[in-house]
Amino acid sequence: MTIDEFKNVSLRVGKVISAERVEGSEKLLKLQVDLGEMRQVLSGIAKAYAPEALIGKEVVIVANLDPRKMMGMESQGMLLAAHGEDGVPVILTVEREVSPGASIT
Repeated sequence: MTIDEFKNVSLRVGKVISAERVEGSEKLLKLQVDLGEMRQVLSGIAKAYAPEALIGKEVVIVANLDPRKMMGMESQGMLLAAHGEDGVPVILTVEREVSPGASIT
């Protein structure tokens, strides 16, 4: 990937407003995320995070992906996470509070 291709990726700070488990899935959580506009984001982090632990967290979202259907629901972005040594996802957050929708450069 070139730097020009990478510049096309829109990474934004989103504040998690609500989170819940997706019925019928062991991995998925459904998040409502404020990116300056509300977005629904589905993420495979349910084994690592209780939904209530995510509310109010500022997370990193890939904001310019095409919507994707999962379990019959639409995801309008991708939450970024790293995998710890044990393989458990660790969400990426910001160090200090910033406005929802702030661009990551």
